[in-house]
Amino acid sequence: MSELASESSAVGTITIAPPSNAEVVKAPPLRPQNRQFAILAILVVVAIPLPLILPAAQGAVAVRILIFLLMAVGWNIMSGFGGMFSFGHAAYFGLGAYTSAYLLVKHNVSPWIGMLAGMAVAAAVAVVIGYFSFRYKLQGAYFALATFAFAEMLRLIVTSSAFANKSVGYSVPLIQGSSLWQIQFPADSPAYFWVALFLAGAAVAISIGFLHSRAGRYVTAIRDDELAAASLGAPVLRHKLMTVALSAAITAVAGAFYTQYYLFVNPDLGFGSAISIQAIVPVVIGGIGTVWGPVVGAIIIGSLTDVTATLLRTPPGFLDFLQGRSGLDVVLYAVLVILIVRLLPKGIVGTLAARWRR
Repeated sequence: MSELASESSAVGTITIAPPSNAEVVKAPPLRPQNRQFAILAILVVVAIPLPLILPAAQGAVAVRILIFLLMAVGWNIMSGFGGMFSFGHAAYFGLGAYTSAYLLVKHNVSPWIGMLAGMAVAAAVAVVIGYFSFRYKLQGAYFALATFAFAEMLRLIVTSSAFANKSVGYSVPLIQGSSLWQIQFPADSPAYFWVALFLAGAAVAISIGFLHSRAGRYVTAIRDDELAAASLGAPVLRHKLMTVALSAAITAVAGAFYTQYYLFVNPDLGFGSAISIQAIVPVVIGGIGTVWGPVVGAIIIGSLTDVTATLLRTPPGFLDFLQGRSGLDVVLYAVLVILIVRLLPKGIVGTLAARWRR
């Protein structure tokens, strides 16, 4: 008994020394998607007061940047993450714009519901186009030409279709006062920016979630080596169709909001090749296949559009010959893309990320 008592007393006096600095367990770092979600949340919070600070003209530019961002995110999911280069995203933009406008003008359906309908229509059409393109093994330039041809075909069909009001298009009827349900506010209202910010933020969040999901990992594996992914059992066709559907749906949101913001859409504005270019250029400049490339590219392109418009309106004395001319923005786009491709082939974000990893 005395031995047990001495042992218990000894045990009772045992002290545990604190671990040394080398033994301190550190909290695991944030997962990449959580870090990206946190950055997105900070950017959205910082952007919220912008329309209250900016002049009305600059507020309109900010809304245009967010529309570019929606289009760029949609294109990047399909062509950046999925590696399926599209030159016909105007098809999905126009489907979203026309579906929303038709339901509002003809049936007085809220643009929010019209936006959802446009997403469904664009996704369904994208799946059909994608299925036949992949069924007949269209890849690379052939796939890009097929998407361009389909967008042009839709433009011609809408231009000659009485159902879509032919070349006249649709004008959104004005309402009295403000209505979030109808997405109509006074021209200088910051509410347009906040709605666009919500849509763009949601699109970037979906992009982050998709990239880091199991489906996203399949998609990037298929992009890098389709044969190897298929040999390992990856359902190639299903994930390709999922990617084009998601890409088309996000692009359709941009079209629906564009129509509601500018209160008008016609075949050239909805399905014109310029729309596809406006979806591609921001991603090429920012960085194809990156989460933040579309964000950076949209800010640059949107700001550049405003600068060129101002320059053409009131050029300095030595550039008087530019006054009233059009097309300067396209020239600057071309020069900027050439410089980016030559100097930063992975885009701004892609190049910076590659150098950071070294």
